Amino acid sequence: MKKTFFAATFALLLGVLLSLAPLGASAQCVMCKSQVESARQERDDYEVAGLNKGIVYMMTVPYILMGAVGYFWYRRTHPKGAKK
Repeated sequence: MKKTFFAATFALLLGVLLSLAPLGASAQCVMCKSQVESARQERDDYEVAGLNKGIVYMMTVPYILMGAVGYFWYRRTHPKGAKK
């Protein structure tokens, strides 16, 4: 019980400290940053909707893969007719 309480307290404290740490809010990807900067230099009214859609598209693939692995793992460990 003490070990679990200590681990939970440590995780909470670490989470609070990391959330308070100052982090730069610049683009994380060098290609994305250079694309936006070059497009802004060409025209003043650059809409980032296409870039945002591309980022969302790239984010969905890992989530779909993780969901499929989780689903098949669940189905394998919990057979249909098993009773508790």
